[in-house]
Amino acid sequence: MTFGADAVLSALVPIFALIVLGHVLVRLRMPGAGFWPQLERLVYYVLFPALLIEKLAVSPVAGARMLPIAVAVLLTLAIMTALVLALRRLLPADGPGFTSIYQGAIRFNTYLGFAAALALYGDAGVAATALVLAVLIPAVNVLSVAVLTRYAGGHRSPALIMRGIVQNPLIIACITGIVLNLSGLGLPFGSANVLAIVGQAALPLGLMTVGAGLRLQMRWRDTMAMLWSLGLKLGVMPAVAFVAALLLGLGDIETRILVLFAALPTASSAYILARQLGGDHTLLASILTMEHVAAALTLPMTLLLLGS
Repeated sequence: MTFGADAVLSALVPIFALIVLGHVLVRLRMPGAGFWPQLERLVYYVLFPALLIEKLAVSPVAGARMLPIAVAVLLTLAIMTALVLALRRLLPADGPGFTSIYQGAIRFNTYLGFAAALALYGDAGVAATALVLAVLIPAVNVLSVAVLTRYAGGHRSPALIMRGIVQNPLIIACITGIVLNLSGLGLPFGSANVLAIVGQAALPLGLMTVGAGLRLQMRWRDTMAMLWSLGLKLGVMPAVAFVAALLLGLGDIETRILVLFAALPTASSAYILARQLGGDHTLLASILTMEHVAAALTLPMTLLLLGS
């Protein structure tokens, strides 16, 4: 499977256009300051889970491929974590700042990734995305909390960490969709139509909330820290993911999805976690903005290289 520049750009341009639209609407104070946080909650807890369940319950999910995909995801995260920790003394940041660089280097924007996977690879991409997300979401959250606890002084009990992971609506939706698929139940009693209608709103509104959450104000004294995080996330992690996919013998679509999610900018959930556990959330806000701006250039390049 190969994709030319036209195919990649036609898939990604509308995605980034919706992100820009969300940011423009916030700058114009439309519809109002209280609208966007509530919309984000609606997308996160209702619309996006409905989309995941509807797609996964009927997509060709191969249960036999779960183990190599899970190992490839964990290997990618383990290598990236070891690399960032090894660079700790070279990074221009204190403990809380280091945790922001780390989160910026391993976390990913789920809405952007899912939209790109669906636009480029269709239902086969959705199935592979579900398997990747089912491992990636809990692993990234556990690692982020562990690093914040160690270097930023954040404290959260293991029970609270596990409860947060178990209650994550995206994880619940992935598991529900996979179980419905593998059990042969599918989506009975007309639920497919209901979920399809609800899920259609998830990606455009989710992408607009991403743009609404971006803040263009940056602390320029943090430029080097931002560049470190950006280089690790958008440059190094896709290469690590590609090597992990080769080592584990992943298929074509699975490799593309793993590299796609490795090449994504980090998500606003990293900012929330940094505020909760003592990280440098101001630095992280700058990293978020810079990575999303840079990803408009690096993501198409990565996908084109992968397709060639």
